[in-house]
Amino acid sequence: MGKVRIGLVKRTARRLLNMYPDLFTEDFEHNKQVVARLVDVGSKKLRNQIAGYVTRLIRLYKRTGKLQMLLEQQRAEEIRESLLAQAPTEEKAEAISSESIAQALEKSSGEQQ
Repeated sequence: MGKVRIGLVKRTARRLLNMYPDLFTEDFEHNKQVVARLVDVGSKKLRNQIAGYVTRLIRLYKRTGKLQMLLEQQRAEEIRESLLAQAPTEEKAEAISSESIAQALEKSSGEQQ
């Protein structure tokens, strides 16, 4: 049987993965360094538990395809924020629709390929 992880480890790992899906890999050592930079963890044991759970989630998400979805959501949010930053008035901010975000996403994915 596996070990039971405390809720703090799971919650923190999921939040980090949702906020920074492109920073983490399947490599535990790399994830350990990233967690140390992003979170002020009081102990090495807690840092390692969070990094280990992130590594496990990355492997699971890659198998199920959820990692690609997380990356696309992050890209969409970044595009939305950049569109909002360009819109100086509230009227323009309200005019930004999901269609314009989808168009910008298509452009960015076309540029990457």
